[in-house]
Formats: sequence, C-alpha cells, structure tokens
Amino acid sequence: MKNKKKRSLLFKIFAQFLIRELIIMIIITLILGATAWIILKSDFTWLYNINYDTYGKAINLFNVVFNGFTPFLIIFLIWLILSIINIYLTLKKVFSYMNTIIVSVDKLYDKNVEYINLPAELDDVEKKLNHLKTESEKNERLAKESEEKKDNLIIYLAHDIKTPLTSMIGYLSLLDEIDDMPLSQRKKYTSVALAKSYKLEDLINELFDVARFNSEHIILEKEELKLNMMLEQIIDDFYPVLNELGKTISFKTEENIIIMADPDKLCRVFSNLIKNAINYSKEESEIKVEVKKENDNVIINVKNVGKQISEEKLERIFEKFYRVETSRNSNTGGSGLGLAIAKDIIELHNGTITAESNKKETIFKVTLPLN
Repeated sequence: MKNKKKRSLLFKIFAQFLIRELIIMIIITLILGATAWIILKSDFTWLYNINYDTYGKAINLFNVVFNGFTPFLIIFLIWLILSIINIYLTLKKVFSYMNTIIVSVDKLYDKNVEYINLPAELDDVEKKLNHLKTESEKNERLAKESEEKKDNLIIYLAHDIKTPLTSMIGYLSLLDEIDDMPLSQRKKYTSVALAKSYKLEDLINELFDVARFNSEHIILEKEELKLNMMLEQIIDDFYPVLNELGKTISFKTEENIIIMADPDKLCRVFSNLIKNAINYSKEESEIKVEVKKENDNVIINVKNVGKQISEEKLERIFEKFYRVETSRNSNTGGSGLGLAIAKDIIELHNGTITAESNKKETIFKVTLPLN
C-alpha cells in the first residue's frame, strides 16, 4: 500500500503524458488517413506528372510515400512539435510540483504556519509533510521539557548533596574538637556521619546517571543467569535497611530458572524495583517478590503496600526524569532515572515492564523470555 501511494503522483503525471500523446497520435493518424485518401482520390499530375492506368492509384500512393513525401514530412513535423509541447507541459508540471514541495519543506519548522496546504494532486505529500511537522513540534517540545526536567533535577540534587554534606561536616567537626567526648556519643556521631556519607554516595551516583543517560548506549553482555539466586542475593543486601525500617520481604519462586541475560544490568533493574518498594511502602509492611514461569516467559512481580499511584502518574512513571514523589523527600526522592533505565534494560532483553496500583498494593511486573 505504501509503495502504491508513493507511485500514485508519478503514475498520474505519466498517465496524463500518455493520454496527451495518444490524442496527438490519433489526430496525426486522422490527418495521415485524410491525406492518403485525398491522394488516392485526386489527380496530382501537376505535382508528379504521372499517367493513370487501371492500377495507377496504387502506383501514385507508392510514389507519394517514397518520392513525393512533402505532405508526410509536414505531418511528421506537426507531430514532433505537438510532442515537444507535451513533454514541455509535463516537465513544467513536474518542476512546479517540486518547487511547491521545496517551499513547503521550508514551512516544516516555521512556527507561524500551522498547516501546510498543497494542490489536490499532492494530497499524499501534504499528509506526510503535516505528519512530519506535527512530530517535529512534538519532539521539540518533549526535548525542551526533558531539558528543563534535567536542569531542575540537577539543582535539586545539588541542594540534596549539600544537606548530608553539611551534616557530615558538623558531626565530624564535633568528633575532631571534643577530645573527651563519651564513647557512646562518639559512636553515635560516627554512625550518623557514616549514614550521611552513604546518602551522599547515592546522590553522587544519581548525578552520574543524569550526566551519562543521554550519551551512554547500553550494551548487553549476556550469559547464563540463575535468576532465583541473583534475586536472593539482591534481597539479602537489603536486610539491614529492612531491619532498620521495621519492614520485611518475602521471596516466592518456583524451581531454578535459568535465562540468557546480562547479570549486572538485571541486578540494577531489580535492585531499583526493590529499593522503590521499600521506600514507598507503609511502615512495618511486607514487600513481596514473586517469580513464576508462564508459557515461554518468566514473570517477576515486586509488590508493596503503600499509597496508591494515580493513573496519570502510572502512565508517565517510566519517563526519564519523572518523579512520582514531587516533594524533595530525602528518603524517597530520586533522580527519576531509575525506572526509565530499567525499562531500557528490560526491553533490550526483549522483555516488558509494567506498573499497576490500587488501594491495596502497587505491583511492578517484569516479563522476560526464557529462551
């Protein structure tokens, strides 16, 4: 269908040329027939000085064609002139269309022009140009919004980095200045400074993500991966945080599941999903990680009990730099890149990632092919 549309305009121009050429040939044929008929029916002795006999008409026609060709030369010249005019009209129309298209292309980026109008013959071109104009304006708007989000995010992160850094300097200064500080108090201040340094490390890592997100091309290094074992190790890493927050995590899985995947990249995906589930879940609640096979796929669900996410936010949750929590909460505030990068990684594995939320729980569902 697309090829037919591309050929339609060219076909119309070529058809018009052929129709005009056919009309010219019909006119020339009629003139030629009339000329031959006149020659056969008339006495051209004044021109050829030939005596007629019983078959003289045939002899006269033969002589006219091969010897007295003046009438046919005139007819040929008429045909040649009409054909040249036909070619000129065709080329004129082609160049007119080309000029119209060139002028219209300049309007693609003209914000003062809302819609490009072309002649009826260029209807297909008009639709495509307007589609390109719409997509161009949309992409420009999205790029501008993305740039604004990134700039705002860098400002927020810079502010967030300053907060733990100031606390670290304060506590370390006290430790340095007070020599006879009680051991219990010294231990407390050291613990707080260490916690703040970990937070600072997370924020710096987010800054690196922001800096390289647009320039870094994710390359997978696949190998056989025991998915169950990887998830268990990730969950184990979160136990200290879970104990501190009074939360628990359960892991439900079937038999050992082995897939071809990039371990480091998938580890990043599921670490981010579990971390989000911990940050946005209710106090003393349970986070659930479930793994099951379904046809030729493996499905991993990460569930948490927490505040319901609206449909509007769910639709944008995988956009880069988009944050569900708009307030700058030091515990839950992130760069808004984690889920966007997770989506890229999962899709590179030919899988899908979706999110759903209701009053009871929020579920992130990852589907990966077994083969």
